[in-house]
Amino acid sequence: MRAPCDLLLANATVLTMDQKFTMYRSGRVAIAGDRIVAVGPDADAYDAGATIDCLGRVVMPGLVNAHTHVPMALLRGLADDLRLDVWLMGYMLPVEREFVSPDFVRLGTRLGCAEMIRSGVTCFADMYYFEETIAEATAEAGMRALCAQTVLRFPTPDATSYEGSLARARDFIERWRGHPLIVPAPAPHAPYTCTPEILRACAELAVEFDVPLHIHMSESVQEVEDSRRVNGMPVVPWVKKHGLFDAKVLAAHCVHVDDGEMRALKNVGAGVAHNPTSNLKLGAGIAPVARMLELGLNVGIGTDGAASNNDLDMFEETRLAALLNHLTGSLEPGKRADLIIVDLDPLHNVPAFGRDPNGVYAQIVYASKSTDVMDVMCNGRWLMRDRKLLTLDEAELREAARGQAKRVDAFLSGREVSVLQKLVAVGGAVELESFEVQVKARVPSAEQVLAVIAGKRVTIVRSSHYHQFDTYWSFHDPDQGWLRYREDEFLDEAGNVTGARARLTLTGRTREADLGGVLLFRSRYLAPAAHSPRFYREYFRPAAEHVVEKERRRWLLVYRGVEFYVHLDRLLSPPGDGYFIEVKSRTWSQRDAQDKAAVITDLLALFGTSPDDTISDGYVELVAGRR
Repeated sequence: MRAPCDLLLANATVLTMDQKFTMYRSGRVAIAGDRIVAVGPDADAYDAGATIDCLGRVVMPGLVNAHTHVPMALLRGLADDLRLDVWLMGYMLPVEREFVSPDFVRLGTRLGCAEMIRSGVTCFADMYYFEETIAEATAEAGMRALCAQTVLRFPTPDATSYEGSLARARDFIERWRGHPLIVPAPAPHAPYTCTPEILRACAELAVEFDVPLHIHMSESVQEVEDSRRVNGMPVVPWVKKHGLFDAKVLAAHCVHVDDGEMRALKNVGAGVAHNPTSNLKLGAGIAPVARMLELGLNVGIGTDGAASNNDLDMFEETRLAALLNHLTGSLEPGKRADLIIVDLDPLHNVPAFGRDPNGVYAQIVYASKSTDVMDVMCNGRWLMRDRKLLTLDEAELREAARGQAKRVDAFLSGREVSVLQKLVAVGGAVELESFEVQVKARVPSAEQVLAVIAGKRVTIVRSSHYHQFDTYWSFHDPDQGWLRYREDEFLDEAGNVTGARARLTLTGRTREADLGGVLLFRSRYLAPAAHSPRFYREYFRPAAEHVVEKERRRWLLVYRGVEFYVHLDRLLSPPGDGYFIEVKSRTWSQRDAQDKAAVITDLLALFGTSPDDTISDGYVELVAGRR
């Protein structure tokens, strides 16, 4: 008597993707409940409640997307052709702060699941915010997923602190551990966005509940260089030092790792999620996958988020990964019934040559497309039959996604009306002062200025000495003003560097008045410069750039009862002719500005110059005028 089963897939080319790469022509697969009970000739021992003729198509394991941020399907195409840090810090994070909510991630997850099912994906590893909502939407769609709750050192859309993110991760894991489709996990975002304390806490949480840990690692050259500079070692040994690998780690990217780091990952049993399209598109580079496999490291393929890929098509990823050296999968009795049926007879996949029995693998990797996936089953449940989705409504998803796109467009369009608004969005610009009276003038010698400073006519409040590197950016619309990126090196009395800082200053070009050579300017805006000049260059996209390097002596002094900032500057690049003095003071009224302008005129005379020797538009105009 033959054993019963629920479903028999017959007349199929069965690619088991087991360790021997066993293949059955005109083969069968028997399924009972959520599991495969027999494959190939062994399936003949089963009586099926229903039999499906696969028409000679390929039956193979469902694809696994090893790394993604599935709700970011709603951000697809938002900010393309940018470097990783500009894309992430300049666009993704501001938009996420504004829009990411449980409703946003639910819609994005359903949209992403629909796309993945259509491309034959039955399981994915996710990392995002409100991960419990993502888990709910994924389970409703019938897919399998590792859902990892993001933890960062700064506020996120779902937590005001890392402690809040960690508590959310703990609660999520406690609620969902043991679910048939969902594996909950913590996700410290990346070494550069986490502290050692966060890495240890997340690893301890994963160990406590025996769940994996998902993290971005060594994605960009900048990340690795920063780790060497700040921590004195590359990324992998640094996170190992802080206990990360006590957990079962799935590390996304690992583009810039050396042999020692790859061996370390293998020795701790970590897996690597290779994301070829995203890494290439964002300019991160190509991971050394061939070497990883040669060393025995476990490597899977991921799409990354649709905002950086720009799709969730695993056939495309598999093809690209194979061209860079790679292949993946598995289908055996006792395993869950996660499988797909693929048509290898479309025009783009013919002819098929029978000389090499393994030619079918090349067909799938190099010629097949996601549109060739006809049917998808996960956990014994059909999610798509004959290209029709059974658990998600495509028309509803399209309409909802279009509505969300209009809201994001309106937000970004409003933010990018001016350079100031972009500065506020990326850096938190602060208005420094309402008005400022200032003058720059040539002085015949530094000695006369220093003599005045040392004399009794002025009172010194404090002083400092800098080596300054100024990059000025102008824009096609001159009303946007000048944006200056300044790097200050603090110098001691011997001229040695004792510290450094960087900041942005946006200065309007509008002059309120010319008070006898002393100028009254509108307000300036300051923002911390947390990124490199290259980041800001790509983010603000200026029309022109000019660089000034100078040595600056700076004093806050009192003259005739009024506080002034006095700068004695020597231009180093481009080489300047002599020295320049800058005198300025904050003001709050037209009358006060006029009074201070008169005092500045007297102060200039002490320094051996006058308003007739002033530079009306500052050093940047001197530089621009020479080109």
